[in-house]
Amino acid sequence: MKIHEFQAKEILRRHGVPTPRGRIAETPEEAGRIAGELGGSVCAVKAQIHAGGRGKGGGIRLARSAAEAAAHARALLGMRLVTRQTGPAGRTVRKVLVEEGLDIDREFYLAVTLDRAAAAPVVIASLEGGVEIETVAAERPDAIRKVWANPLLGLSPFRARRLAFGLGLEGKTAGRFAGFVTALFAAFVANDGSLAEINPLVLTRAGD
Repeated sequence: MKIHEFQAKEILRRHGVPTPRGRIAETPEEAGRIAGELGGSVCAVKAQIHAGGRGKGGGIRLARSAAEAAAHARALLGMRLVTRQTGPAGRTVRKVLVEEGLDIDREFYLAVTLDRAAAAPVVIASLEGGVEIETVAAERPDAIRKVWANPLLGLSPFRARRLAFGLGLEGKTAGRFAGFVTALFAAFVANDGSLAEINPLVLTRAGD
């Protein structure tokens, strides 16, 4: 089953996974209003289609005011967005997610999926956030870390922390990362997932 980004984030929130504040808009006016309510100096206006690669296709735009957010929404809504995953026909944008901007320090890749060879869930993390994991695996396999969960007992706190340390995280940041991984794993199990992927997972300058 394919779901939109905003629907995925609603699922993640229910399981305690931290996500940026944001709401869905179907008109430019609504997008501008949401941007104003979010406050801050920057927000993102993100096309909602069932395909990845939206940023490269021009489907994610930064706005520095409510008026700019409305203008971006006006340009995106109704357009045929073409990405590597849509094929040349593209997909029509009917909704946009207006989301708060974050003060980003670092970006990571994080996913939970099934390792059929090991007959167990595996958590995969990488220092190379925002990049397709296949590219990282081919060019920098040393940048990928993995831990396996027990099929019956789940993901232990020890393994979650070990993953954090493997990425070079320390102190409170490592603890927050481990908590994030544990919550994502809980969402994966509760929804009978085959893949729960966050790319990029961001670390803010405040350490969140």
